[in-house]
Amino acid sequence: MNPVRHIAIIMDGNGRWGLRRGKSRNYGHQQGLKTIEKIVNYSIEKKISFLTLFTFSSENWKRPKNEVNFLFKLLENYFKKNLSEVISKGIRVKIIGDKLKLNSNLRKIINLVEIRTKKNNNISVQIALNYGAKQEIINSLRVINRKKESITEKNLEKNLYTRSIPDPDILIRTGGHKRLSNFLLWQLAYTEIFFINKMWPDFSEKDLLGVINKFQKIKRNFGKI
Repeated sequence: MNPVRHIAIIMDGNGRWGLRRGKSRNYGHQQGLKTIEKIVNYSIEKKISFLTLFTFSSENWKRPKNEVNFLFKLLENYFKKNLSEVISKGIRVKIIGDKLKLNSNLRKIINLVEIRTKKNNNISVQIALNYGAKQEIINSLRVINRKKESITEKNLEKNLYTRSIPDPDILIRTGGHKRLSNFLLWQLAYTEIFFINKMWPDFSEKDLLGVINKFQKIKRNFGKI
């Protein structure tokens, strides 16, 4: 049976979910945050060590400014209100992506969250924020070039945002689309990928368990027979 250490999720469909219910895209994002809470709690219960959530891509700046601002404020307010609970549950939070473009208030709160949760070890939750995999790889190559090191897999990987964690065993994408959208392109080389038609706010613990059960039955060869 395949062990599951790391699950990555592209949480797609929040906006469409809200609009289909006659409400706003922002309402969908609010409900999507509740789903994140459920899935993190269930992952702790199932003893998943790492959970990486694609929250905001480097391409998402093309969205309407009011939606972008709402998303960032939603995240900022969540951590202001719930940091003590996050700490008590033993959740370590790590932001992966380019933080420099984020507003100063959000940078302050996420830096605080990273510091306050650094010693937690029930689960490590990576929040991909202003993240793009192509740029991540380019940044790593620039560091290698600056250090005048050889371009090898090991040297490239040690400069990625995810250098301290294992590659994902499972990638889940909700929302019905079948693409990676510039997410963890290097790290997903041997990951088992599951595309789910449900929108993210409808994704449940039962759905996650179903994916885990399917994964554990897969024969993983990694190039062998």
